[in-house]
Amino acid sequence: MSKLSIHLPDVAKYKAAAQKTYFTKVHELPNISPLVSSVEETPEPIPTTVKGTIPTWIHGSLLRNGPGKFEFGNQHYNHWFDGMALMHRFQIEDGQVMYRSRFLRSDSYKQNSERNRIIVSEFGTLALPDPCKNFFQRFLSRFEMIKPTDNASVNFVKYKGDYYVSTETNYMHRVDPDTLESKQKVDWSKFIAVNGATAHPHFDPDGTAYNMGNSYRNKGAFYNIIRVPPERDGPEDNLEGAKILCSIAPRDKSKPSYYHSFGMSENYVVFIEQPIKMDLFKIVTGRLRGKSLNEGVYWDPNQETTFHLIDKQTGKEMPVKYHAKALSTFHQINAFEQDGFLMLDMCCSDDGQAINNFLVQNLRQSGEALDEMYNTMSRPLPRRFVLPLNISSETPLEQNLNTRPDSTATAVCRTKNQVFCTFEDLHGEDLKDYGGLEFPHINYARYNTKPYRYYYGCGFRHLVGDSLIKMDLESKKFKVWRQPDLYPSEPVFIPSPNAEKEDDGVILSVIITPVKDKSTFLLVLDAKTFEELGRAEVPVNIPYGFHGVFNSSA
Repeated sequence: MSKLSIHLPDVAKYKAAAQKTYFTKVHELPNISPLVSSVEETPEPIPTTVKGTIPTWIHGSLLRNGPGKFEFGNQHYNHWFDGMALMHRFQIEDGQVMYRSRFLRSDSYKQNSERNRIIVSEFGTLALPDPCKNFFQRFLSRFEMIKPTDNASVNFVKYKGDYYVSTETNYMHRVDPDTLESKQKVDWSKFIAVNGATAHPHFDPDGTAYNMGNSYRNKGAFYNIIRVPPERDGPEDNLEGAKILCSIAPRDKSKPSYYHSFGMSENYVVFIEQPIKMDLFKIVTGRLRGKSLNEGVYWDPNQETTFHLIDKQTGKEMPVKYHAKALSTFHQINAFEQDGFLMLDMCCSDDGQAINNFLVQNLRQSGEALDEMYNTMSRPLPRRFVLPLNISSETPLEQNLNTRPDSTATAVCRTKNQVFCTFEDLHGEDLKDYGGLEFPHINYARYNTKPYRYYYGCGFRHLVGDSLIKMDLESKKFKVWRQPDLYPSEPVFIPSPNAEKEDDGVILSVIITPVKDKSTFLLVLDAKTFEELGRAEVPVNIPYGFHGVFNSSA
């Protein structure tokens, strides 16, 4: 049967098949408490011990960010995302590696340190009223809005040649990529009318940056597409010239979707409005009710996921909306246009409750409680949606528009402005043995927004990544680096000089372990063979972090 002859009954079959949710049944997961425990900073560079060979053509630094302090005094943070930002630098030159780390001197960090208690509320932790205030003052403080934190612990991002550390509020910090010192606190809302921005911008080849951020107005919430020019006008310039390219109204303005990132092809920004919802009333009244921000975030499996396409040149939102079953996504792999279709590749789960599962107490569990927590979380899997771009009044309804050969994804027009899509897997069944895949990475500089063959990521047969994976999209076969009791960070691809093939280069990942003290190392893999080339052992403890970038000095 040809694709064009698939009608409603078959589409219903595809939709029903896509509703299956994958859970694991693992037992006796090891305790990983040391990976979510506070550590000391290492502000001065220290040498590492290199085993094997680190290619001498690598010149630059792997910069990473993540939580590194989970308590002040006798008060503890509740959520993994709440820990104080600890920045790391692995400087690689001539086959040798130097390491340093530094806590971000955010206002949150400084105020908490001065009082030796949690002063500033975070995503999952509500700061308690100041015990030094009298009863009436403490009572009135319940009616104050929760102020956004500047604890920028998610990623390193680059705008106009400067490095910033970012979270998802309106605050970033410009940092020195060599010393990791905090240079300037920057407020997005001083430049454009947004109340925050993601820590995952996308970049055009000329350096133009795109991001997304919400704004909260009298008429409710809006999603905003942001564009930042690549050039600075002067030495003090940071986000000058940033513009809102497009504003999108949520399905429910009082309950907008949470999003961690977005997709981008050559001509379009792709915003994924997923049914992880933020109840603004609960968030605004959180302090009065004694609840933290995460209490206002919830999963609504009865709502569909909507893909919005925004033209990068005109800033106009396309009238056609693409819908899919309820799913959650944190990270996209790639998006590209080909033969009248936009391919959107991303890691997604069929359940969106994971964001509230990453409480510190959950990550520190052991035994049956840990197994149960893990096994009740839907696994993240790499998937592709195929979005037909040439929808018109002549487009037939209720038949599959995806004519791409060897593609099992479907796209069916329900009305002239609404297309329902099902995905195809970007993996074989054997990936499920590794707990799915997250923290995806590609050869971004050469293949972002373009057809590509390989992606890299972490296998998640634990609550954090416990393997490194390289997937070949042509064969759906993959290579794995995995060793007992070792937990790798997000893989970062670095192309080799004069690279000809897509996978000519190396993969960098920071490896930590909960079973041996001060046994961290920077791992270097040949990206083509996925064999270890070398490692740089660092005599420090590092908690499991989030994201990072490679800052080339070549």
